[in-house]
Amino acid sequence: MEKPKLIIFDLDGTLVNAYPAIISSFNFTMQRLGYPRQNKRIIRRSVGWGDENLLRPFIRINDLNRAVRLYRVHHRNALRKHASLFYGARELLAYLKDKGYKLAIASNRPTIFSWILIRKLNLAGYFQYVLCADRLKHGKPHPEILRRIMKRLALKPRDTVYIGDMVIDIQAAKRAGVRAIIVTTGSNTRAEVVKGKPYKIIGKISELSRIL
Repeated sequence: MEKPKLIIFDLDGTLVNAYPAIISSFNFTMQRLGYPRQNKRIIRRSVGWGDENLLRPFIRINDLNRAVRLYRVHHRNALRKHASLFYGARELLAYLKDKGYKLAIASNRPTIFSWILIRKLNLAGYFQYVLCADRLKHGKPHPEILRRIMKRLALKPRDTVYIGDMVIDIQAAKRAGVRAIIVTTGSNTRAEVVKGKPYKIIGKISELSRIL
């Protein structure tokens, strides 16, 4: 592939395995509000659209605000306790930084929780810019988040690659005119990713250096 100058990463399911923390906070919230706990697969399949959209299908609408508050309070500690990097992620970031790529984060996760992850996992030094959907009018799959990052770092779509794990990442990248590389460690199945027709599909994040 033509060598990019900017590599934008999604966070959850791409660089970071936060699913144990999400599952813990989700079922804590359900239990506190008197709703049934859900199995890991159902919760995992619902991740990627922000915490309100994660909780909304499982509760009555008049419980949503309380559910979000409970979830977020619990989630601060759950992330610190349970989240981890996917194998090879730190080595990849160090390699890319050493090669002179500009690196950024584009996540639908709220800013406060993204930074809890970034600080816990000592990732801040790798990224020129971190942008989350709660700071924007539109989250992914809208392309606003990618366009804002490219504008901030003064680079064009042709200079940019977006690395994500979901179909919404493919959609956001295509709408922004950016190549999407999808790693199959997230919420969507490989079949769903294939149907979305990204530029490339990889099985684990450590494979990215080979493609670049």
